[in-house]
Amino acid sequence: MPVKIRLQRHGKKGKPYYWIVAADSRAKRDGKYLEKLGAYNPNTNPATIDLDVDGAVKWLQNGAQPTDTARAILSYKGALLKKHLAGGVAKGALTEEQAEAKFNAWLEEKAAKIQAKADGLSKADAEAKAQALEAEKAVNEARIAAAAPVVEEVAEEVTASNEEE
Repeated sequence: MPVKIRLQRHGKKGKPYYWIVAADSRAKRDGKYLEKLGAYNPNTNPATIDLDVDGAVKWLQNGAQPTDTARAILSYKGALLKKHLAGGVAKGALTEEQAEAKFNAWLEEKAAKIQAKADGLSKADAEAKAQALEAEKAVNEARIAAAAPVVEEVAEEVTASNEEE
């Protein structure tokens, strides 16, 4: 039975939400699956990915083939790296502790990159809001300045017409 690690679509129209599953390759896209490995939400920025890395590595070691998108997600979360390190341990190139240390160092570096992106997005959002507020203040001040002389001119015209009478 050929097994694939792939995405199973959920969510409403225009708002996709995916489960990452190990499924028989002959099963329908949203049909029966063998094991749910995680979830992927592309609607958030950065995308939210919840993945059972150990479960994914187990399926990869047993011969499951990920689809292109699933491979990208597994790579992003480090499942492919962990499988690679496990292969090194099996060959005797690394000890289990060395492999775990390398994986944890990679996870910390990846978490720092993700946090930097999130901070950059929030900073850009705050700057955009500040610029919008400044533009709105300028428009309001211009509107007030334009309205104030009109009131004075009307008042002068009324006093001038009263004096003529």
